[in-house]
Amino acid sequence: MEKKSKNIVENINNNETSLGFGISSIFIDEIRNAIRANDKQYLEDKILILHQADIADIFEILSKEERKTLFSFLQDKLPAEALASLDEQVLKDIIDNYKPSILGELIGKLETDDASYILENLDIEKRDALLEQIPKAPRNLIIQSLQFPEMSAGRLMQRDYVAVPRYWNVGQVIDFLRGSSKVPDQFYSIFIVDPKHMPVGTVPLHKLMRSERKVILSDIMIKEPVIVSVTMDQEDMAFLFEQYDLTSAPVVNSQNRLIGMVTVDDVVEVIQEEAEEDMLKLAGISGDTDLYLAAWQTARSRFSWLFINLLTAILASIAIGLFEGTIKQIVALAVLMPIVASMGGNAGTQTLTVAVRALATRELNQSNALRVFGKEILVGIINGLIFAVIVGLVAALWFGEHGLGIVIALAMLFNLFVAGFFGAAIPLLLQRWKIDPALGASILLTTVTDVVGFFVFLGLAQMLLI
Repeated sequence: MEKKSKNIVENINNNETSLGFGISSIFIDEIRNAIRANDKQYLEDKILILHQADIADIFEILSKEERKTLFSFLQDKLPAEALASLDEQVLKDIIDNYKPSILGELIGKLETDDASYILENLDIEKRDALLEQIPKAPRNLIIQSLQFPEMSAGRLMQRDYVAVPRYWNVGQVIDFLRGSSKVPDQFYSIFIVDPKHMPVGTVPLHKLMRSERKVILSDIMIKEPVIVSVTMDQEDMAFLFEQYDLTSAPVVNSQNRLIGMVTVDDVVEVIQEEAEEDMLKLAGISGDTDLYLAAWQTARSRFSWLFINLLTAILASIAIGLFEGTIKQIVALAVLMPIVASMGGNAGTQTLTVAVRALATRELNQSNALRVFGKEILVGIINGLIFAVIVGLVAALWFGEHGLGIVIALAMLFNLFVAGFFGAAIPLLLQRWKIDPALGASILLTTVTDVVGFFVFLGLAQMLLI
């Protein structure tokens, strides 16, 4: 471990162009050269001493062919934890090339949650065959984990934990930890259970180690601990950890019996995944990252939302077509139309982004929705007034027509009001209809601001200028 840490620090200090924490473009070029030269020994010496997360980064940065060649050199010696750190698309490429016996042995060494992550990316037939290669004890735990819903606490939890009765003292716990072979490699709290194995309290390790040996656990335990149901959605679980500053939490089954624990390192990954998923969905991209997919697969995954966007763009064009005669008479309208639509779209996207993120973090809910809704409308009106004056003056001076300035000013004010209204309303409505607020919300909003912007601007022009 000391050698690995020293190597990581040296990489960080010596690399000027960092691609990852401890990985540089210079280092990647060296790895590529070694792959082309089939220098297996060099690759083993340089890569296997790295942290498993850095090893995973290297595989993700390389092309598919380079990845395949590197894997052929290192597969027998790759740490199992490096597989669990890979993006799922890259992982699928890697595990398809493993011999079942070797892969089964590696998976058997992993924590249950990491093993489940690898196996859930296999076809059912391959998964069943691979499970036969895993020793019986870890295999049973992995099978149980895979039976829980995806994206649930049951998939993320570790089955190893420390649970003791409340009448033990600190000295008994310390002696137990030193003598037991079933103590997990990493944990932050001792779980206190009743005779039915239901969690009734927790003792953080820092409190345990600062207490005298004779102190009874019931005197220092945190009563009524935050408990996670095995079927709880991972997003709700991440909210609990963030809300109550947890480092670990007990996981219980339907009978409220303790069956595992979730630790903060797993939750950090969940928070990052959920944030990335919301960001991608706002852009009309699948929640799963497509960075490592083939070009055809990526194009296919993005096609559906682009097609919907095409239909909504046609609606905006129809709105413009209704005023074709007006545009022919006043050509300046064609020049100014994009300003109204663009400002409305950008203002709405600001509101939409804030609303979607607030819903995801539980900061926006039914109790404060009306207040937030009203605030966003007010913001739209304030910005609408300011930009209406600016764009109205610009248009009047540009084209020498005061009436045109008034028309675009009124259209700007109304469209920014609409942007604030629907930017907040669309996510709230989608959530009420049990639809992910991030999914397609930006396309719906763009349609509204474009159609309303064009219709109001051209309609006012037809009424006031012709």
